[in-house]
Amino acid sequence: MAEIFAAYQDDRQGRASHEGLKYVWKNIKPYFGNLTPEQVDRGLCRDYRAFRNKAGISDGTIHRELGMLRAALRWHDPNTKAVVELPSKPAPKDRYLTRDEYRALLDAAETNHIRLFIVIALATAARAGAILDMTWDQVDFDRGLIRLSKGKESRLKGRATVPMTALARDALAQAYEARETDWVIEWAGKNVASIKTGFRLTVRRAGLDGVTPHVLRHTAAVWMAEAGIPMSEIAQYLGHTSTMVTERVYARYSPDYLRGAASALEVQM
Repeated sequence: MAEIFAAYQDDRQGRASHEGLKYVWKNIKPYFGNLTPEQVDRGLCRDYRAFRNKAGISDGTIHRELGMLRAALRWHDPNTKAVVELPSKPAPKDRYLTRDEYRALLDAAETNHIRLFIVIALATAARAGAILDMTWDQVDFDRGLIRLSKGKESRLKGRATVPMTALARDALAQAYEARETDWVIEWAGKNVASIKTGFRLTVRRAGLDGVTPHVLRHTAAVWMAEAGIPMSEIAQYLGHTSTMVTERVYARYSPDYLRGAASALEVQM
């Protein structure tokens, strides 16, 4: 399996899935690394799920990990005899911030890099990884644009080019003047590999529940949908290659969602 997965990683260079493959492999390697495809079966997958659950890992994460394992096996051999059983994918969480909650989160940010992350996350609707990867050459103050992709990475999920909001421009300008490195998000003269701890503490100080960095991306999309922005534009902002996913998740937040259908059911009394 190790050789198959390594070859699959190489094949996915520049694609959305490549970003997470190395992290997934780190977790599945102890269970599957030394096996042949024929040895992968339901029982082993269930054992893996139980092991990860015991460590506090959600079924959603396990679904993603085993899903990548299955994808690698099918890429290697479309007629593979391996049987990969995935846990049911949990329903997506519908947590997004109100504007008052967002202001509270900003006010609770005690360090500049956390506050800047929060501003950029809403303004770009980008994933945390894309924001932490940003360097100053991706920020175009003259044109008022933020380019989230880096050359060959342009196909990665959520890495679009988006206009700056006024709040983002001000925050970025201040950060640019105080910069010590080429990284947009920096702390103590170094780039930031993870925002989780600082973000979690900020959420706690703000008195909020269920807020993760990804909630900011979801919040941005919900606010755009509530404002009546066309799904095609929201899809571009999110870096979706198709509007199908965007519509499935965000169409219901649109003020005109199903109004035409409902009007067909009106009865005059």
